[in-house]
Order: sequence, then structure tokens, then C-alpha cells
Amino acid sequence: METFPEERKRCILNKLKTSQKVKVSELSEKFHVSMETVRRDLAVLENEGLVKRVYGGAVSGTFHHGEPPLLSRKKVMEEEKKRIGKQSVQLIQDGSTIVIDVGTTVLELAKEIKYKNDITILTNSLPVANLLLKGLKHQFFSGEVILLGGQLNPKQHSISGKLTEIVLEQFNIDQAFISVGGISLQNGLSDFDFNESMISKTMIRVSKEIIVLADSSKLGVDAFCKFGSLNDVDAIVSDVPLPDSWQENALVKNIDWISAK
Repeated sequence: METFPEERKRCILNKLKTSQKVKVSELSEKFHVSMETVRRDLAVLENEGLVKRVYGGAVSGTFHHGEPPLLSRKKVMEEEKKRIGKQSVQLIQDGSTIVIDVGTTVLELAKEIKYKNDITILTNSLPVANLLLKGLKHQFFSGEVILLGGQLNPKQHSISGKLTEIVLEQFNIDQAFISVGGISLQNGLSDFDFNESMISKTMIRVSKEIIVLADSSKLGVDAFCKFGSLNDVDAIVSDVPLPDSWQENALVKNIDWISAK
């Protein structure tokens, strides 16, 4: 039985309180309406400032005024992030020097680092460093891990600040694995925290290859702080293929879009 628009919108907002993202296809099936009807509902909610439409669905409007703590984000798009982590680790070569950003998606990458030899990993993420410490202890990979110094952010379990930037600038890095709060054709790479954005910007500047890890809830989203252009990016690893609306855009012509299966 088809539901009324107000009932659908109320259900959508309730779902966003716990899942952070809703998908058009799932809502269409749940409400027994067409996907176009769901898109119209989301457009109304976006005009009211309650949601932000993204590729394939929508995210909470409040999400864009500040990022939830790291621990509360771990369950959001969890399976998609795991796939991205497993796909991204294949890009790491033996003997390379890499830097891993802060966030729940790159945390899944850190879990997958195994059977790599003589690699050097820098990070400003405490959870990433902890996972890598366990990896070294159990000889899942060989090499060394450098935890960047600086100011602690208890909410995001990260390290940032001018000291972190200065330390990063002393290295020549082969690959940077960057997490984002949002990525769009109009504004490129963005995040919610200014200090963390400045570290990501420095990572991009000192690295030869820039790999962005972004699940579909980040596509078409503009977060608070811009820190990079799509021209900076060599590859994007996502849980979905390149969106149709992006395919002809000149900014993504030279980016290797990798869809995690």
C-alpha cells in the first residue's frame, strides 16, 4: 500500500537518525513507490534543510554542520568501507612509504595491511597506529610505523596542528591515502575539521600519488573546509562506479576510479 508523503518523510528522517544515509532504491521498495517519487520527497526535505542529497540517496542535513565522533561513525556504511579497505590495500607496493589519514574508511585499510614487505607507514590517526602496532607485533607485514606528533583531538582520536605539518614536511612520500568528509565536482575535497584538513592538505603536497577513499555517502557532498582539488587526485576508491553525471567532466578524466567489489 502506498504511503502518504508526510509519512514517508517522517520515516526517512527517523532512519537518518541512526544510519546517516538512506538509499533511493531501498526507500522505493520500502514505501512501494517509484524511485522518482522518493527523489521528490528527498528534494522537499533538502529544501527544508533537513537532508542533503548525495549519489544514490541522501544524508542527514545536520551531518554537514559538524562531524560525529569517530566511534559513532564506525557503523555507518560499514560494509562499504570494508570493501574499500580491501580494494585499497592492493595499491600498496613492497618497499614504499605511505601516509594514512584520519577516518573510519582508512581504518578499514589499516586492518587489511598484510603480507607487505619493508614498508614505512606514517599516520596521524591513533586507531590506525594501534592496528599497525598489532600488525607489526604479529608480523602481518614488515617495516616501520611513524606516529606523527602534535595536538590530540579526543573526539576524532587524531593528531593535528602545526607541529604535525612540520614533521610531515620532512618526508618524501610515495602514496597518500586520504579520507574525506565530502567530494564534489564544484569544490573538490573537503572535511569538517579545520586542523585535520590542513594535515590532509600537507599530505597531498608531500606525496607523489594521492588516493582518496570515499564511500558513496561522500559523493556530491561539500563539507566545511576545502583542502584539495580533484586535479590533485590520482585515484578514487569507492563502493560504487563513477557516477554518470561525473563521467564527462574534465576534472575526473585523469583520475583512476576504482570500484570496490
